[in-house]
Amino acid sequence: MSSYSPKYPSLKKKKRPRTHSLPDQVLKHVIFKMHLHNDSPSSTAPTTPLSEPDLSAFRALTLDPTRADSTSLLSDELLLLIFAKLPESQYLLNSLVCRRWLYLHGRLLRSLKVLDWGFLDSGRVFARFPNLAEVDIVHACIRSPRSSGIIVTRRGLSVHVDSLFSSGGGFIEEMDVLKQSVVDDGLRLIANSFPNLRRIAVIGAGIDGLLSVAEECQTLQELELHCCGDLALKGISGFRNLQIVKLIGCVDGFYSAQISDIGLTILAQGCRRLVKLELCGCEGSYDGIKAIGQCCQMLEELTLNDHRMDGGWLAALQFCGNLKTLRLESCQSIDSSPGPDEYLGSCGTIEELHLLRCQVRDKDGMKALFSVCEAVKELALQDCWGLVDEVFGFANI
Repeated sequence: MSSYSPKYPSLKKKKRPRTHSLPDQVLKHVIFKMHLHNDSPSSTAPTTPLSEPDLSAFRALTLDPTRADSTSLLSDELLLLIFAKLPESQYLLNSLVCRRWLYLHGRLLRSLKVLDWGFLDSGRVFARFPNLAEVDIVHACIRSPRSSGIIVTRRGLSVHVDSLFSSGGGFIEEMDVLKQSVVDDGLRLIANSFPNLRRIAVIGAGIDGLLSVAEECQTLQELELHCCGDLALKGISGFRNLQIVKLIGCVDGFYSAQISDIGLTILAQGCRRLVKLELCGCEGSYDGIKAIGQCCQMLEELTLNDHRMDGGWLAALQFCGNLKTLRLESCQSIDSSPGPDEYLGSCGTIEELHLLRCQVRDKDGMKALFSVCEAVKELALQDCWGLVDEVFGFANI
């Protein structure tokens, strides 16, 4: 039951008056008055009728003055020398100043990570950055939802994952990686445009693509290959000046490719000037490591990351006559079956031994490792599991 009181009549909401923007003529007059007030604060500005304002002073007032570009007097070569003295963190900021600086920034940049395959396939990358010495196209070869804010990273590889992702097939499916023929075509474009290339990183490359790079880029010194099998490594035989190689065969949850003793032997015979070698998720055994030691006599640093080597591979290190640094990272086992001590031998040139995030519970494997690296001078253990006092008893430092 509702009640009514005449003392309190119903209140109606008052409509707010509609806001009208000032006429342009009035706004110009206000700016003109402010300008006169700033010029002579002590004097009283003359009154000008709103209907007929004096716009001569307003036209002279510039809210955003345009000054002459003094750098236009400098040549491109001189500006490039100046920009080269600046830290690389300033390059991007400088490229936003004007079109000319953007143009010069592209010629100054030497290293680039391509994220979009269309940027490479269309040829825009070659016009925008004509002097590149290092190119990474790994992310460009993988189709992933760039708009997603979910990023999964493992072994230095990051991919965007959709919110509807199902973990059954892994973070990267086979259809998400570009076909080998498409990747090889991209490598040909890169080789023809950047003959002075020093480093390249690629995923899913084939023999033809690697051979085209080897033929055109004679000065290439560093190569990073993802998801490549034994047969693809035949293309490495054309590189004569390679000094640093990183092979990623298998990354759990991302992709899987088999690199066995066959691939390691092909690598060893084709790259005899190797100084640094990193094997990630690679299979192999005594024979593969022995071939590397015998053929790559300049090898100074060997890194095994999450290796899947058969037992007995440690004994092959005795053939690495110039090896100075041995790194083991994220290894579930050091050597599952090292064999008798008399067959292990030793590598007397190894001075540094690094173990990072490794399982060291296997006492036989650790004992064999310290026996092979008997002359080591520096030992680094970081985030290793199963480390006990008895392990240090095997070391002879």
